[in-house]
Amino acid sequence: MNKVYILGGLRTPIVVKNGKYKHIPAEDLGVTVLNALRERFLPDVIPDGIIAGNAVGTGGNIARLMSLKSGLPADVPAFTVDMQCASGATAIAMGYDQIAVGNGEVYICGGMESSSLQPERRYNINDDRYQKTPKGDGRYMTAQFSPQELAENAMLQGADRVIRSENIKKEELDYWCIESHKRAAAWASNGDLQDLIVPVSGYTVDDGIRENMSQRLLNRLPSILGKDSLLNAGNTCLINDGAAFVVLVSEKWLKKYPQSIPLGMIEGTCMLGCNPLESPRGAMLTADFLLEKHNLKYEDMGAIEFNEAFAVIDVLFQRKHPELIDRYNVLGGALAYGHPYGASGGILMLHLLKALEKKSGSWGIMSIAGAGGMGQSILIKKM
Repeated sequence: MNKVYILGGLRTPIVVKNGKYKHIPAEDLGVTVLNALRERFLPDVIPDGIIAGNAVGTGGNIARLMSLKSGLPADVPAFTVDMQCASGATAIAMGYDQIAVGNGEVYICGGMESSSLQPERRYNINDDRYQKTPKGDGRYMTAQFSPQELAENAMLQGADRVIRSENIKKEELDYWCIESHKRAAAWASNGDLQDLIVPVSGYTVDDGIRENMSQRLLNRLPSILGKDSLLNAGNTCLINDGAAFVVLVSEKWLKKYPQSIPLGMIEGTCMLGCNPLESPRGAMLTADFLLEKHNLKYEDMGAIEFNEAFAVIDVLFQRKHPELIDRYNVLGGALAYGHPYGASGGILMLHLLKALEKKSGSWGIMSIAGAGGMGQSILIKKM
């Protein structure tokens, strides 16, 4: 197996749905990052392939559309991955696989999402689900993730089930709401992420971060699923637009270009399934499996990144590893930045690499839960 290195990566600002990027298609957000990556890391180098995650786009192979719009030659293959929230992470894992088995030397992998331009879909009238849609007219926004459930708010219900089954308290969820924004705001104010961000339409700011997030504000937020549920707009991530990609290269390629210094090396990846009705569990279950496979523990990690689509994901980690929360989501997480589905895996990888720059230790792990009870984890080693 060939060794696979992360040469670098970039992302757009993470922008709230129907905000600054409400008229920009996902593939165009991707083009901006793709071109900036090539200019910074691959001058005069044509990649062997593009792999991009996307969850709620217009369908078809929009990674290919993005690649062609960027001006890459038509003979450069590109394909789209849909594993919902885990799409971008899975795209990176697939790029790793391609290089590891010798099917190319350079891949650009990650993802892009425009939740603002998510199309409304419709079941065929002959589909039994046609009458079961909210208005009984076949129109829907959320795909079916489990045979046992057909619901527009399936992900919310999954988080609620985990909260109830684990007897999680409001105070535990509130802690991570405040902590996520606090950490993200500190990094934003210091400008420590600006080297990762490519401006789009002149905009350079992650606009979901709230410096003034407080207990008082959280206490005023109504429940999303009724008075008996603890889910609210604070402990559930925002919906966003954005794109994030990394450049993966082989050891052979690095020998050809010795001036290129990689940030890290991918040591392994893991995709795992879990109960589709409790999908938030997928992040830690998959990371647990990957670490065990490599005879490592969370204590060996200098930085740990989980996609916090819901604060319950943080609480599950904290309960099991309370002594490691200073290494967990060091930059803050999706509760603050937001969650542009297909792009989130790329964002996690970039934030993991940045956290490892600041923390002692050479190992890092990222993990993300996907709709339908899926998880994708990637283990890296800092160079």
